Amino acid sequence: MKPSLTLTRIGFGAAAIGNLYTAVSPETAQAAVDAAWSGGIRYFDTAPHYGLGVSEQRLGGALARYPRDEYVLSSKVGRLLRPGSTAGPDPGFAVESNLERVWDFSRDGVLRSIEESLTRLGTDRLDIVYLHDPDDHWAEAVDQAAPTLAELRDQGVIGAFGAGMNQSAMLTRFVRETSVDIVLVAGRLTLLDPSASLDLLPAARERNVTIVAAGVFNSGLLALPRPPQDARYDYVQAPPELIARADAIADVCEFHGVTLPEAAIAYPLRFSEVSSVLLGMRTPEEVTQNLGASDGKVPTQLWTDLAEKGLVTA
Repeated sequence: MKPSLTLTRIGFGAAAIGNLYTAVSPETAQAAVDAAWSGGIRYFDTAPHYGLGVSEQRLGGALARYPRDEYVLSSKVGRLLRPGSTAGPDPGFAVESNLERVWDFSRDGVLRSIEESLTRLGTDRLDIVYLHDPDDHWAEAVDQAAPTLAELRDQGVIGAFGAGMNQSAMLTRFVRETSVDIVLVAGRLTLLDPSASLDLLPAARERNVTIVAAGVFNSGLLALPRPPQDARYDYVQAPPELIARADAIADVCEFHGVTLPEAAIAYPLRFSEVSSVLLGMRTPEEVTQNLGASDGKVPTQLWTDLAEKGLVTA
């Protein structure tokens, strides 16, 4: 029997408080978590990869003031943090460290990763453990990491396990070929890329697997009421045709009194397989903004109109 996972509709993605792209002070990180808690968020996600452990340390410290049984905490395995040859700036995260990431989906690597995450987080357990970006490590992930996590789940050491990726094809394989309880799909169940609805959703439905949707703004293109001309899409400059499509979606949203971010958050929650939308938040203001965007009532007619115009999948 699969474990019962109760996730809040909106989850707190803690990559941002690990200094994703720009630095965040420890005080701001604490305030962001406090604002999320006050706003009713009870699902928090992190990973060793985020800021070379900074995200886990800050999230664990921020959550220490709250009852452990009242929230769901997830982290990830697949990248161990090990001393490197030289200290320096980390690409993607505004941190300087002598640590480096080492890919490892072996049984020993999984056990070490969990132990080290628990230490950084200052907690005694993880409710969910994801295989983190195993795109180029399928064999080791499915032969060693997944069975190890399944064993830990069955022993009650962790609550549940799954995989988190930026693609749906391999996530679908994990759903069909392993005993995952949950998957985290980033950027592939969005207004601009609903590809996961074609393969991952049917598989999750058949196997009773929970889905968490992340990257719903596709790196920022859908994060504002109108997409700026220099908007990014999946971490790179968005092509003009995609900006034009997002702008056309915004036109229909505006007609219905809905903002583009509100529609972006609501879109994956239309699917019964999706339990939570994970949003990255670095400040209390961003938390307030995201919670406000998630509270809007999006009329069913919006989806009908978007589908009729060929802007989203029916």
